Amino acid sequence: MTITEPAGLAEMKQRTRATWAAGNFPEVAKRELWPVGERIVQRIGIGTGEHVLDVACGSGNVAIRAAQAGGDVVGLDLTPELFDAARSLAAEAGVTVDWVEGDAEDLPFDDESFDVVLSTFGVMFAPRHEVAARELARVLRPGGRIGLCNWTPEGIQGEFFRTLGTHLPAAPAFAQPPLLWGTPDHVQQLFAGTGVQLEFDRETVESAPFDSGEAAIDFAAENFGPLMMLRGMLEGQGTWTDVREELARIYDRRQPGEYLVVVGRKL
Repeated sequence: MTITEPAGLAEMKQRTRATWAAGNFPEVAKRELWPVGERIVQRIGIGTGEHVLDVACGSGNVAIRAAQAGGDVVGLDLTPELFDAARSLAAEAGVTVDWVEGDAEDLPFDDESFDVVLSTFGVMFAPRHEVAARELARVLRPGGRIGLCNWTPEGIQGEFFRTLGTHLPAAPAFAQPPLLWGTPDHVQQLFAGTGVQLEFDRETVESAPFDSGEAAIDFAAENFGPLMMLRGMLEGQGTWTDVREELARIYDRRQPGEYLVVVGRKL
């Protein structure tokens, strides 16, 4: 059965790719996300030769760690512009990863292809949550494991993304808020009927310190694609200075970023 895509979906994904390709996401990931990849790989446990998929892999935070653990790893991302950095980091780590351009909502793999499916602060940004969740489940073999890390709405990163959202144009009706992936009830509903049994936990991660909230936001405004795009729009409106101060106050609290850990197994 052919499913008709909602109007505007392709254009939204083109904008998403351009957004994450802007700036220097690999540097942002190294400063703010890098410990999480090692944690989720250790929690899931990767056996030698296991076939592993890292969805929305970015610059390889999880994929590289999974390969170091002995996995046969595919890293997939909508934004292949990030793969040059990923390849360099993989070479530094002495591992090989198969980097594939692709969409979390339409994975280019056969059913039951992988022993492990992972995503760290990645699949949560796919606009249609149920479509993405069912793709993750589809490519996971029976007995296979899944591991996801998603920002919670209650944490400092959740507040950051909510604040960005108040200054952006309204999202299309088909696009669900990414932070819903940080709530256990929502994730449980997404995987209902897929045969994937889930467990949940919460963890925090400390980013590399900045001297002030303003310094943190200035770094993000120069390197983090979503904030770079917003800054350009708000500068044109003459409101960037006020929003910069609003975001800086969030980071001045110096709280670690809280995220939901989702682990599961397919029956």
